[in-house]
Amino acid sequence: MKSATPKVLHELCGRSLVGHVLAAAGELDPEHLVAVVGHAREKVTAHLAEVAPGVRTAVQEQQNGTGHAVRMGLEALGGAVDGTVVVVCGDTPLLTGETLKALAATHTADGNAVTVLTAEVPDATGYGRIVRDGASGAVTAIVEHKDASESQRAIREINSGVFAFDGQLLADALGKVRTDNSQGEEYLTDVLGILREAGHRVGASVAGDHREIAGINNRVQLAEARRILNDRLLTGAMLAGVTVVDPATTWVDVTVTFEQDVVVHPGTQLHGATHLAQGCEVGPNTRLTDTRVEAGARVDNTVANGAHVGPQASVGPYAYLRPGTRLGLKSKIGTFVEAKNASIGEGTKVPHLSYMGDATIGEFTNIGAASVFVNYDGQDKHHTTIGSHCRTGSDNMFVAPVTVGDGAYTAAGSVITKDVPPGSLAVARGQQRNIEGWVARKRPGSAAAKAAEAASREADGED
Repeated sequence: MKSATPKVLHELCGRSLVGHVLAAAGELDPEHLVAVVGHAREKVTAHLAEVAPGVRTAVQEQQNGTGHAVRMGLEALGGAVDGTVVVVCGDTPLLTGETLKALAATHTADGNAVTVLTAEVPDATGYGRIVRDGASGAVTAIVEHKDASESQRAIREINSGVFAFDGQLLADALGKVRTDNSQGEEYLTDVLGILREAGHRVGASVAGDHREIAGINNRVQLAEARRILNDRLLTGAMLAGVTVVDPATTWVDVTVTFEQDVVVHPGTQLHGATHLAQGCEVGPNTRLTDTRVEAGARVDNTVANGAHVGPQASVGPYAYLRPGTRLGLKSKIGTFVEAKNASIGEGTKVPHLSYMGDATIGEFTNIGAASVFVNYDGQDKHHTTIGSHCRTGSDNMFVAPVTVGDGAYTAAGSVITKDVPPGSLAVARGQQRNIEGWVARKRPGSAAAKAAEAASREADGED
């Protein structure tokens, strides 16, 4: 990956690579779930503790092959275990729980000692090949690409690296795996031959979509997997009743949820625990993270993080909703408005060019253009409260902490530093003073002076 970030911690669609694999494995409802960690294990273990606290970790001090890794995993469980052991790779984010369930079901139904998940791919370069018995079709071996003959390299059915084993037989066979191969490693795939030679049944379960088993080894493959998973998520949303106007420019995380009749316009990104309720409309060119948009709301050209947009509310274009922003029923946040930790009441409008930080605004209030809630004194944040049915003038500064009572007005250009009683008009600005003739005296001969002189002659009735 050419990165300081361990490969399995690279993200796509809201989860790390290993996070996707753990989510798929979790759908099996396993009695034990063990992650084998080696390279950069401190970072990987910390990540696992955050996203999957129920997962046990096993340390592979030396990366001596896949068989060795599985041995370390079994040792973390005390050795051989009863029942089925499913082994998956940490870099296959497209693998689904459904496919793992089918693998486990095939393993049990066929009475196999081991069942390998396979797929037929257009280009098998680099993958282990599935070698079958010509007569019965049984799996006889898995041969790594570097160890394969020319005829074996022509095989298109490949090993996914995902297996279901009989737990007792697996532990015994791992003790017999040798390292006489080109890498000097313990190959997990050698277990198949060992079990087969011992007279046990080796079977296969073929994945319906070969892309599910694709491993990620560079950023190109990461981008390709992101596109595939994103398309899968959007297809599911559209089949459930969501209109996605342009899937090619719409990106979603696996944790995003939708209700019916949502419309998502082009250039929209939906991340984290974002939820779009019935009939709302989002985009174009909108990025929502951990944001809830209620029924019938409209969000246009907006960035929102940790916000709650109420029913039938209107946001944007070009708005920024920061964490803690809550918009009430039919409220409005307009063009070039930023809000942070602000509660906006039902029917309240903040139409233009304003900043609301640490604020509570009541119902059916109108905030004038170019208003700023001055919440920070250089050390602490303070709160501003605006009541219901208020009308605040344009270019107001509300210097917190300050309260404007219900039904109050504030004059344009005012700096409000004191509480305003309900029903009052607050005027906090200097009186205007006109100094006549200033331009003629201070800017003689200028275009402004000439225009003023002409206007003066016109006013006096001169030609």
